[in-house]
Amino acid sequence: MDVLVIGGNRYFGKRLIALLRESGHRVTILNRGSSGAPAGIEHLVADRDDESALESVLAGRSFDVVVDQVCYTPRQAEIARRVFGPRTGRYVMTSTVEVYAYEDSAVPVAESVLDLDTVVVDTGLAWDDPEFLEEHYGEGKRQAEAVFAAGPPFAWTSVRVAHVLGGEDDFTGRLDHYSRRIRAGEPIAVPVVNRPATYVYVEEIAAFLAWAVEAEFTGPVNAHSHGPLTTAEICAEIEKRVGGRAVFQEVEVGEVSPFSFARSYAMDNARAGELGYAFSHSSEWLPRAVSETLGVKA
Repeated sequence: MDVLVIGGNRYFGKRLIALLRESGHRVTILNRGSSGAPAGIEHLVADRDDESALESVLAGRSFDVVVDQVCYTPRQAEIARRVFGPRTGRYVMTSTVEVYAYEDSAVPVAESVLDLDTVVVDTGLAWDDPEFLEEHYGEGKRQAEAVFAAGPPFAWTSVRVAHVLGGEDDFTGRLDHYSRRIRAGEPIAVPVVNRPATYVYVEEIAAFLAWAVEAEFTGPVNAHSHGPLTTAEICAEIEKRVGGRAVFQEVEVGEVSPFSFARSYAMDNARAGELGYAFSHSSEWLPRAVSETLGVKA
């Protein structure tokens, strides 16, 4: 198949591109030019927010599947619908667990908990403001999904990605945050009630996205490993690798450490299983993920 990947050619994005190539697909990357493309892969340069620029660089082109790694706002989704409507038959949007930001369920949430038909789309909000966009990340993704879910012009799915762990190229610094504090015996700020969350290994989410490219299902799908993890479980694995001891400090107000949550952050991946994809259990890859990211032996 002829596959276009928009943005996202680092971290699990670059793994996705490698998997698509290994499967024999022709892969093209489109981004603003801030990062290049792997050798042998066609590279198109355009700002996805500039509709005329997209139309120009894509003139005469069509693709079997488009994988959109960097759609953050309803404006971007509306442009994508117009530009790619006549150019692809399938659109895979990389979304996030953050679309469930308004949920706080004692049980893992299924895709149906979020009714996209009820989501109010407001393209007039300050989506071009980086601070606003960061603060409303989940809302931007939710509204973008609602735009795509409105119907044709193409078959569409959103992959709601859990928190990703693993890889020596993890650029988030979240595991390093814990590692530094555990080594130094510094307190780790957590909520008084600290909920578990669902996670996915970096290699596994790349594999799932590659699988979704070749599949035919539509609509949202949760993507994560079995076995939610707590802050304490993640820190216990870090302790094994770097020594030291995690010292948790409960705080009622103020900023808490990453991967510590006052509300439930667990998704239900039953739909992915019904569609034919078998996710692993977090216990199978957590030691490897921590070792890779922190650069220590397992």
